[in-house]
Amino acid sequence: MQRVQDLLNTLSNYIWGEYVLIPLLALVGVYLTIGLRAMPWRYIPYAFKQLWQGRASSEQGDIPPFQALMTALAATIGTGNIVGVATAIYFGGPGAIFWMWVIALFGMATKYAEAVLAVRYRETDELGHSVGGPMYYIRNGLGARWAWLGVAFAFFGMLAAFGIGNMVQSNSVAHELQNTFHLPSWVSGLLLATLAGLVILGGIRRIGNVAEKLVPFMALAYVCAGLLIIFLNIKGIPAAFALIFKDAFTGQAVAGSSIWLVIRWGVARGIFSNEAGLGSAPIAHAAARTTDPVRQGMIAMLGTLIDTLIVCSMTALVIILTGVWDSGIKGAPMSSLAFSIGLNASGAYIVSFSLMIFAFTTILGWSYYGERCAEYLFGVKVILPYRLLWIIAIYIGADGAEEKFKLVWTFADVLNGLMAIPNLIALLMLSPVIFKLTRDYLEKKKQTA
Repeated sequence: MQRVQDLLNTLSNYIWGEYVLIPLLALVGVYLTIGLRAMPWRYIPYAFKQLWQGRASSEQGDIPPFQALMTALAATIGTGNIVGVATAIYFGGPGAIFWMWVIALFGMATKYAEAVLAVRYRETDELGHSVGGPMYYIRNGLGARWAWLGVAFAFFGMLAAFGIGNMVQSNSVAHELQNTFHLPSWVSGLLLATLAGLVILGGIRRIGNVAEKLVPFMALAYVCAGLLIIFLNIKGIPAAFALIFKDAFTGQAVAGSSIWLVIRWGVARGIFSNEAGLGSAPIAHAAARTTDPVRQGMIAMLGTLIDTLIVCSMTALVIILTGVWDSGIKGAPMSSLAFSIGLNASGAYIVSFSLMIFAFTTILGWSYYGERCAEYLFGVKVILPYRLLWIIAIYIGADGAEEKFKLVWTFADVLNGLMAIPNLIALLMLSPVIFKLTRDYLEKKKQTA
């Protein structure tokens, strides 16, 4: 087992190292932002307007655009916002948060581009559902010559889903509930698997309906709790930001750290949290009831803004303001300690409840991603078996020893990287389509204004 762990560590370090994924993610995000003339930043208010208007769309697709974003956010707002942020600070120091912000800002263009292509090249499957994502825009946009790249994405996505979107989530929840409420992990696993099964077996429409109600509530509640702690420690805000910006370029806050480690952990945990560039979110946006790729792309880019620049920032600032960032504790316990200090005994319960809801919605969102990848490879006949296997994996993940799940975490990191590479290549090659669709939309908008 140790040999497997060492091999996966080596692969993860290489894929997420200075020569592969981080430069590629940065290159694609910067290139798309420049090519779009910073449109994702300039059109944020307009995007929120489109989101509000898209709550009850009756156009072609399976779910309204609002539900598509909530489903994507259900998958992205998960343990990465609590555990991932704390882990980034533990290994990379407070400066890692700065690089999370940077990758998120440029990731808005990446997420926009993914959704544009997902809607532009989506198909209707045998069951009449709108299906899309990187595997479809690779095959339909780049042609048969590149179809193998779409197959590779679907294969990695189908497997990665069980790591990032299933067992990692249920394991984190089970151990948090055990630490806070002394609830046996098998009980947590059974509860999660049962509740998730009731939703997942109903397909994307039921997932969308649940996400539409849960995601806004959970995000707002968590942000409000974080804002309360920030307000109570308002005098420490300047020093907190000074620490983040200084450490981002020195890497001196954590013993044995370096600038590269700060960047590496900030970018890696940022991607784990908002998934910009992984190619997962466009699978949800392809199901949106819309006929306009650009409009859905604008809605999609808000996911990165909400997930990283708002929700993750709340966790980071609470950890730094309460002074637990250098306590030697890592993961969810660090976040729990920070909220406990900030809000007394109720703080730990807020983290536990948030982690449970965040992880639950992530399990729902990623079940759809994995299912669509499996369908692309094996057809619609695989849908029910995949859903049942997914539900079983939730229980297995929750009832597993936390130490053993280091292997699952690392495996998820490797597969996330392998997912991203085909998707980023496709985004670069199809960027002329993205730019043209955007120009045409904005020009038409000017003429009708």
